[in-house]
Amino acid sequence: MTRLVAGLDLGSTGIKLLVADEHGTELAIRQRPTPWKGGSEGTTDLYADHLLSTVRELLTDVAGLLPEITGNQGARIESIAVSGMGETGFVVDQHGVAAGPAYAWFDPRGADQVAALPQQLREEFAGRTGLPWGVQVSAAKILYMRDKGVDLARKQWCNLPEFIVAALGGARVCESSLASRTGLLDQETGQPWTQMLQHIGVSESFLPDLVDAGAPLGHASAQWLPEAFAGSALTVAGHDHLVSAVSGGAIPGDRYHVSMGTAEVLLRVVETPLSFDARRRLGDALINCVRHVVPGQYVLVAGVKTGLLMRRALQLFGITDAAGRARLDAQVNALETSAVAHGGIEVRGARNDDGVLSLTIRADGVTPAEAFRAVLQHGNDEIDRLIEVMDRELPPARSTLLTGGWAGMESVLKMRSGVLPAVAVSHRSQDTAYGAALFAARLLTLTDAAETTN
Repeated sequence: MTRLVAGLDLGSTGIKLLVADEHGTELAIRQRPTPWKGGSEGTTDLYADHLLSTVRELLTDVAGLLPEITGNQGARIESIAVSGMGETGFVVDQHGVAAGPAYAWFDPRGADQVAALPQQLREEFAGRTGLPWGVQVSAAKILYMRDKGVDLARKQWCNLPEFIVAALGGARVCESSLASRTGLLDQETGQPWTQMLQHIGVSESFLPDLVDAGAPLGHASAQWLPEAFAGSALTVAGHDHLVSAVSGGAIPGDRYHVSMGTAEVLLRVVETPLSFDARRRLGDALINCVRHVVPGQYVLVAGVKTGLLMRRALQLFGITDAAGRARLDAQVNALETSAVAHGGIEVRGARNDDGVLSLTIRADGVTPAEAFRAVLQHGNDEIDRLIEVMDRELPPARSTLLTGGWAGMESVLKMRSGVLPAVAVSHRSQDTAYGAALFAARLLTLTDAAETTN
């Protein structure tokens, strides 16, 4: 009998659960909105109980579907892999209880802590961690929590996918690609960066044991699990954009994989680590050079917050459904001239050190389609800048694969084809959840091999 696996994707906009068979055939997918709680000035919290409730709803929903989609009343999930956004996580105690909410990766808190980083650590940060120093980095949020009174003694950091795996009953670990998003990992050694941990005031045990994506982490045993998921093998698939990138197989070294969600991420795979100085140069341009979900490989990750800006633009225009989005898409494609060409619209906010949508209208009669095209053009301008920097470190890419929800808009595809080479679009609706399901299927293979050996 063909066995079933599940990929869980903890995304910035939605949480998705995809069921596939062990050979990779997609059978079902369900989604719930990510339960953020917004505050003033862009602050965005995620509470552990809200996240767990959403995951439980999804598991219960899918468990009810299994008899229908399989024709088997006793159908169950044999393996679960969890992927999700980077930078966002919980400080937890020895029992896995969160000391407070998680902050969204695009949350602005931590600016004072960023400014207060000692000069020596600041100068070393990008070369050491492969990240630019800023509020998006987990370390900045952790420093903010510390300064607001969160006691970090005898606590650990859990990125969201690791937190869910532990809550399901698996081992608490720190997966390498997610650890690379924290600012606490030394890319040179692959181990915790002692000097940064000392600055925060914690020991190396603040990061749980480091593991590769796909490592076996035990079995689902939480009492609240639906019966169809109880006993499933568990693993962390890793950082969502990287999991999305491998959902269609190995990525050629000369391809951009562009994941278009709340963040728009350009990814290049490299087989050998770049130098300290190269990481520092890239970091100065807001480009990451970190560990891949494929052991032994590294990735250049250049992100812009264009998805966030596009979402806020749609909200501003009162567009809340797929039909409205489709109408706007058609209107943008039909434009011949607009206020953009005459400097009538100015857009800011796509850079990873910004993120606050700024839309300035200097002319009367500007339409939503013209404004949205200006948002798309702003994304093009920022992406063009990032490509110029990456091309100084690697030979230029020759092809592009677009994935993610925004890639389904014809206006987005046309605009990005102006700056990215040989653009193609993925046929899957949820590449990250599907990629996570493939990790779950590989985990079954590992489990089978271990049982045969024993």
